[in-house]
Amino acid sequence: LHTTMALFVNEFQSALIHDLGAILQTLVPKRAGYRHDDPRHSDCDRGNGHAHLRTILLGRSVSLAVTDGEPALGRYESIIIAELDGPRDRTVAVQVVGT
Repeated sequence: LHTTMALFVNEFQSALIHDLGAILQTLVPKRAGYRHDDPRHSDCDRGNGHAHLRTILLGRSVSLAVTDGEPALGRYESIIIAELDGPRDRTVAVQVVGT
């Protein structure tokens, strides 16, 4: 996991994914003078303030019920991983709690 990788549940449909990208670009444009990208305020040289902020909006964790050993998802639901500063290799952790 990383602070520029989002994890959420939604329908994985190409038009919806396109719309999500468009709304994220509207809400959090790539270049908008973020202090995180400014060497006077941050030691980060990646210029990825937008990716961190987009991740905050989408979230980084998912809690799901498990039924008969499978995640309890609706017919059109998928677990979606969105790398917002990539492509980059990431590792996802899964923790199962309960009996």
